[in-house]
Amino acid sequence: MSGSGAPGPGAAPCRFAHYFVLCGIDAESGLEPDELAVLYKWLQADLHGKSSDTADKTSGENFDQSPLRRTFKSKVLAHYPQNIEWNPFDQDAVNMLCMPKGLSFRTQADNRDPQLHSFIITREDGSRTYGFVLTFYEEVTSKQICTAMQTLYQMHNAEQYSSVCASSSCSMDSLASSIDEGDATSLAKLQRYNSYDISRDTLYVSKCICLITPLPFMQACKKFLIQLYKAVTSQQPPPLPLESYIHNILYEVPLPPPGRSLKFYGVYEPIICQRPGPNELPLSDYPLREVFELLGLENLVQVFTCVLLEMQILLYSQDYQRLMTVAEGITTLLFPFQWQHVYVPILPASLLHFLDAPVPYLMGLQSKEGTDRSKLELPQEANLCFVDIDNHFIELPEEFPQFPNKLEFIQEISEVLLQFGIPPEGNLHCSDSATKLKNLVLSDLVNDKKNGNIPSNALNMYELLKGNETIARLQALAKRTGVTMEKITTPLTEKEKDGKLSCEELELRDYKLNVQLREVFANRFTQMFADYEAFVIQAAPDMESWLTNREQMQNFDKASFLSDQPEPYLPFLSHFIETQMFATFIDNKIISQWEEKDPFLRVFDSRIEKIKLYNVRAPALRTSNYQKCSTLKEAAQSIEQRLMKIDHTAIHPHLLDMKIGQGKYEQGFFPKLQSDVLATGPTNNNRWASRSTTTQRRKDRLRQHSEHIGLDNDLREKYMQEARSLGKNLRQPKLSDLSPAVIAQTNWKFVEGLLKECRMKTKRMLVEKMGHEAVELGHGEANITGLEENTLIASLCDLLERIWSHGLQVKQKENPERGQRNKGKSALWSHLLQYQEREEKQEHSAESPVGVGTERRKSDTGITLPTLRVSLIQDMRHVQNMSEIKTDVGRARAWIRLSLEKKLLSQHLKQLLSNQALAKKLYKRYAFLRCEEEREQFLYHLLSLNAVDYFCFTSVFTTIMIPYRSVIIPIKKLSNAITTSNPWICVSGELGDTGVMQIPKNHLEMTFECQNLGKLTTVQIGHDNSGLLAKWLVDCVMVRNEITGHTYKFPCGRWLGKGVDDGSLERILIGELVSSTSDEELGKQCRTPPQQKSPTVARRLSITSLTGRNTKPNAGQIQEGIGEAVNNIVKHFHKPEKERGSLTILLCGENGLVAALEQVFHHGFKSARIFHKNVFIWDFIEKAVAYLETSDQIGDNEEALLLQRSSCKTFCHYVNAINTAPRNIGKDGKFQILVCLGTRDHLLSQWIPLLAECPPITRMYEENALLRDRMTVNSLIRVLQTLQDFNIILEGSLIKGVDV
Repeated sequence: MSGSGAPGPGAAPCRFAHYFVLCGIDAESGLEPDELAVLYKWLQADLHGKSSDTADKTSGENFDQSPLRRTFKSKVLAHYPQNIEWNPFDQDAVNMLCMPKGLSFRTQADNRDPQLHSFIITREDGSRTYGFVLTFYEEVTSKQICTAMQTLYQMHNAEQYSSVCASSSCSMDSLASSIDEGDATSLAKLQRYNSYDISRDTLYVSKCICLITPLPFMQACKKFLIQLYKAVTSQQPPPLPLESYIHNILYEVPLPPPGRSLKFYGVYEPIICQRPGPNELPLSDYPLREVFELLGLENLVQVFTCVLLEMQILLYSQDYQRLMTVAEGITTLLFPFQWQHVYVPILPASLLHFLDAPVPYLMGLQSKEGTDRSKLELPQEANLCFVDIDNHFIELPEEFPQFPNKLEFIQEISEVLLQFGIPPEGNLHCSDSATKLKNLVLSDLVNDKKNGNIPSNALNMYELLKGNETIARLQALAKRTGVTMEKITTPLTEKEKDGKLSCEELELRDYKLNVQLREVFANRFTQMFADYEAFVIQAAPDMESWLTNREQMQNFDKASFLSDQPEPYLPFLSHFIETQMFATFIDNKIISQWEEKDPFLRVFDSRIEKIKLYNVRAPALRTSNYQKCSTLKEAAQSIEQRLMKIDHTAIHPHLLDMKIGQGKYEQGFFPKLQSDVLATGPTNNNRWASRSTTTQRRKDRLRQHSEHIGLDNDLREKYMQEARSLGKNLRQPKLSDLSPAVIAQTNWKFVEGLLKECRMKTKRMLVEKMGHEAVELGHGEANITGLEENTLIASLCDLLERIWSHGLQVKQKENPERGQRNKGKSALWSHLLQYQEREEKQEHSAESPVGVGTERRKSDTGITLPTLRVSLIQDMRHVQNMSEIKTDVGRARAWIRLSLEKKLLSQHLKQLLSNQALAKKLYKRYAFLRCEEEREQFLYHLLSLNAVDYFCFTSVFTTIMIPYRSVIIPIKKLSNAITTSNPWICVSGELGDTGVMQIPKNHLEMTFECQNLGKLTTVQIGHDNSGLLAKWLVDCVMVRNEITGHTYKFPCGRWLGKGVDDGSLERILIGELVSSTSDEELGKQCRTPPQQKSPTVARRLSITSLTGRNTKPNAGQIQEGIGEAVNNIVKHFHKPEKERGSLTILLCGENGLVAALEQVFHHGFKSARIFHKNVFIWDFIEKAVAYLETSDQIGDNEEALLLQRSSCKTFCHYVNAINTAPRNIGKDGKFQILVCLGTRDHLLSQWIPLLAECPPITRMYEENALLRDRMTVNSLIRVLQTLQDFNIILEGSLIKGVDV
């Protein structure tokens, strides 16, 4: 419904209904098999990989089904008016949706109750039109069609007979099999009903009447159609010709203005409809009561969450109206957001190939009676939420976050439901029978509730209940005894009056329940996004420049928004703000500064203003306290007032200027309408049209345009479409043209869309990572582990899953040995398994093509880590060995994460796709993976992700067992390679440590397996000093995770042994990740001589031990170093908890706090060697302790004295505890422990003045030393005091064995 220009008075955007449509059998063309069914067969054949020749024309005839069960071509017999320019009539789409299964035939023996359903047509610009359809059965009067049906039966029976003879099976079985699997009728009935005899049976065919409207006035349209149907079937002709009523609703009934109600007239009774005001929630007329009864509250909230996260949602039910009710119900609850992707609540059989769409969708599929879920083969199930409405059952995708405050939310909704007497667990049986009843005319009339549609005495009970066998028998008995059925109705009149009242109340209750439930849902979003506006980035000066640069611009500060949210909300919100519906919502917000606000946004913003007015939200900003909805009563009252007090009444239907003799009434047959009187509306400006010229009406109309019909400037719409199509591809399938060429073109759009999405996702992942890395280069923490990264990787996994399921041959079983259907339904994992199977068969003859042998490259040190072999299959085996993962979707995701962490994702996928024979076997020609150019670009985009480090496997699978390999690299030139003592090692990471492990004697390399340690942080290495050659000079320790290939280097460059260096028998080494460079470079790094301090090697633990070869930093550089080290720790604590890196590196790493303080203490330290004996900082600290323990302090006042005394006491206590610890740590190691403990307990700033003022300082430091300069000491104290606010938790390995 895109169009432009404001229409004149009485024009269609103000009309209640746009078209009246009649569909049914075309008597002239006779019985035509539904060609859409033929196309469907062709598609099915294609889907299952058969050649399309096998699906020849006879499959349209469908000989194995009895003719009464086949689908025949329906046709739009008439529609009025012919066309409206702003809502062109789409004949094919309307025909397909009015009769999704085509024509169906019945005989007098079958059930012929009228059925009501609705549908929606979403145009490519996102605007919608609603259709409301009543399908009923009309006797076939054409002799030609009856004869054709008889002939079809004779052919069918002959076919059956020959197949029975061919297979010597029982004829009854084959007869049973000829009928739809679903029909569970007895064999005797089959024989009787599965036939048609022209002399004995009456043939009926389906016909439908339909109203197409701009707004979803379901209740009103339903009543109007039922009254129309009643007029056709009743014994007396209607008061006026049917044309009068149809003309009236098409041309003389206006849309009620916003916030008003309107009464218009059906054939027998008035009908009321109402429309919400400008500040209320948008119109929704589908009863949410039914949605909650059908799904149950818990299920509904889960499906609702899947819709919010834009997964693929497939609704499944026998009943078209149920599909529509659930789809509309759930999308209504999304307010203020709107579903932005493919939306087809009723998917016609011919469009089944759309389930192949690799995009988010919300579709409804009609199930055949009795077919169960397992028979439904879907190409894509990894990200699918499958909703079996009739069986009260949902299948959810794996790993999706829960809705925030889910339990309190469910509690609040169930309170509303219980007030209206609806059990929160749903009420399948009740709603089931209700639906069956509702499909009977009787209940349609009783359920009409308000303004019940016909006077009670006009009900013909027999006609209404003749579908019921018991009633039929009673009726036969009654006939024999001479009683007429109509008399049964008379005693019911009193009760019926009560019924009518209660119906009116029921309808009002439904309206009230609808609005209250919607208020609860809307309130959740109002609370969750109350501050969203603060994070909208308004970067563009005008609309044109915004639209032009939309793709490059960031329009919402996601990181700041998330950092402001309560912790429990983050998993959901981080996914949700990546969706298209959220992006569109923010786009609308930005556009609203240049033009009129989107109606949804206007209502939402006014609600936020209201809560800010009522409760100042600042104190509760970051809490996850649940705030209930407080507007339930007001919302219900405003609807009640509108329905009780009618604002407008439309013109009554009246006689039209018709030709005499036409439109004659024949009971049970819908008359041929006079098209000339229905083709155009009244020429005079009638009452409501002329009234609408006032400014208020014009305002209403403008609002109406923007609200529901999206009439807009074409250029802007084009721009907006381009802007909004970011990250999504095809909005809607076009229902009207289904030629193979169009299907191919659609698939091509999908391929382009997938490639674009891949480009944007990889770009976003790079920008996020590199942005964080640039910020953090200052403190060596070069990655984010955060929530956002996890969200982006999860969406990459989802994208790969969708790419791998596009164009997949559904019938492909994943593995003959696995026999049953793929449990987990991952297209990618299925492909990998088949690849693995083929490779393993060939493995005995040759290794994996991209394998690198495990040879070692010897370095000067004579030892290094063996090269890790690159192998796709090996990475699969790692994942297959993880017992924690139970499903194939989980395995595929783990494999993607592992490959990404190893920087091999693009290479692995390239290798997987290099097996073209397998790709051809698994995928149709149009599949993304078989479009070579796009596939290459896709792999290139993935290759770009190798530019950054991810820990998306290590950080997610925290409980798995991982094999590690460690190598100790000594400096051979200056010491012996192997020590005679008993060496040991303990490796620690962010998730735990290995405990002390003995290194086998005379070995420098060992492998060990332990639970995932996460990122490695420290290695403790030591020995027991036994034997003749105990002293050992270690260059570094290398440790590698054998699954992810991450290699860590722990530089040492110090001696281990008594009487050498600082006398340490154990050292704590701080790790750094070695970039995955070539092995030569790795070797070079390992051979770096200790004296040359390379930037990649962490600091040597003592400057003094390296005998002053390094250029010493000056006082300014030292102070700068302290400032930077403290600043990095402060920044660390200002990050969200999940995004903080390792604090150990910030304390003890190359530019850490310990190193910076060491520089301070070394500045002006008197000659390091006294009588050829090394002197260390720790010697100064011990002397200070000796002085402080013996002397009395003198202070200016008592308070200062007390503080000084307590500082002295703690200082001496800590130093003594470190000295007496049962560890063989050297003097520099002890200083490191003291700094770490002082930082943790916020004591450093108290200890520094004590040391600066104690007498030993004058003996051990030069006059110009920093510690002897009062100003420098005071500034150092101030800098260290900034750490007082933080709760510092030290890694266990740093202070093991020290008891303070």
